[in-house]
Amino acid sequence: MKRALWLIAGWILLILFLSSCAPRTAQGEAVPVATSTYIQNKGSDTIVNLALRWAEAYQELHPDVRISVTGGGSGTGIAALIDGTVDIANASRSMKKEEIEAARAKGIEPVEHVIARDAIAVIVNPSNPVNQLTLEQISLIYQGKINNWREVGGEDRPIVRLSRETNSGTHVYFLEAVIRLGQKDNKALFSRDTLLLPSSEGIITEVRDNPNAIGYDGLGYVTPEVKVLAVAKTADGPYVLPSVETVNSGAYPISRDLYMYTQKGAGPAVQEYLNWLLSPEAQKIVLELGFVPVQP
Repeated sequence: MKRALWLIAGWILLILFLSSCAPRTAQGEAVPVATSTYIQNKGSDTIVNLALRWAEAYQELHPDVRISVTGGGSGTGIAALIDGTVDIANASRSMKKEEIEAARAKGIEPVEHVIARDAIAVIVNPSNPVNQLTLEQISLIYQGKINNWREVGGEDRPIVRLSRETNSGTHVYFLEAVIRLGQKDNKALFSRDTLLLPSSEGIITEVRDNPNAIGYDGLGYVTPEVKVLAVAKTADGPYVLPSVETVNSGAYPISRDLYMYTQKGAGPAVQEYLNWLLSPEAQKIVLELGFVPVQP
């Protein structure tokens, strides 16, 4: 009996202690402790800087929301979505048929959201006299069928090919849209001597430092340290530089949508965040970082 009384007294003291520790208003009323909503966002290195800026801006507006943003490539983000370990997968390419099937096999129905657009800039060292190339010339260079800058109007120098790694959505897009020229039956591949680099910044640095290099990068990553080439669909032209205007008009031939993928039935916090990404405020950040807004 005494033991039971002691236990009851102990519980009463613990409840009183916890109650006294709770925050209170000026009138002494207990204030409910706020809980944070946590959103995990992972994937494309092309999108990662944009996603970080978005997350920072959104968290200022919604202090109760915490958004974790990491890169690793489109394939990495999509794999995490399939495994159910992220809320949002960033991708600079569409999900592949086999990825969608793998997600459905795990009970996940992917939902695609176009959140911005991007141009892929073809870049060379500023000392390179070449100013323009056709899609076919770029394709032949990356296949290893054109190996000297002299063959495309430049100096007698070997061409050093640079690319993103294979888990990059930009790598996949460039392979399909440029090297294979958008032809479904085309099985062309990157030349085996193409140097694969792990980041967009790495491409910029190598092109800046190597007068023989050619690379490609999302327009939002291009700096004045490299030269952007004008690109034409055919030798008859026109040769067009990438910009917001030429992407929206369809004049620049190497442009794409950028995506976020969620699973069907994602929670209200995720839905509210995705809705905000299409707001004028969020799309202004798209423009500031050198990408192309999907909303005016």
